[in-house]
Amino acid sequence: MMPEISLNILDVAENSTRAQASLVTITVEADSAADTLTIVIKDDGCGMTEEQVAQVTDPFYTTRKTRSVGLGVSFFKLAAELSGGHFAISSSPGVGTTVTAVFGLSSVDRMPLGDMTATMHSLITMHEDTDFLYRYTYDGDSFELSTADFREILGGVSFNEPEVSQYIREYLRENEADVTKGRSI
Repeated sequence: MMPEISLNILDVAENSTRAQASLVTITVEADSAADTLTIVIKDDGCGMTEEQVAQVTDPFYTTRKTRSVGLGVSFFKLAAELSGGHFAISSSPGVGTTVTAVFGLSSVDRMPLGDMTATMHSLITMHEDTDFLYRYTYDGDSFELSTADFREILGGVSFNEPEVSQYIREYLRENEADVTKGRSI
């Protein structure tokens, strides 16, 4: 199993980019009152058939040709369920896929969220042809990053330009710190 939820998010979002998504929306919401940590990854990629959705959490099913197992989604599902939460995937061919993982926030069996700044920074800089909308919420305080907005402001400058890459990393880190106010997820 992966040691941090952020690595599961990275894996599922990478699946979205392989599915030719032009927009991937990633929502991380911690709610202390409900004792939940909800992760939603939604894309507008090629989507899956009902049969594929039924098989996607099977560790011995993968659509990739480079290996015969696909552990990422099955581990993500297991991690959510072990914390007292639940997991769901909905998808339609030509429409896209939504993966929802709900974790018990205070469960001792919940792995840490991990470094979402590194995860989002990697996705944004490695997939410049994909737009990402990232929402991060903790007990009602939140921030949002839209690469479409950044693209408009930058006017064609690459996200991989050192100053731009550093700005994105700092934007993520500073806003996460503002939202969490020193609390860890």
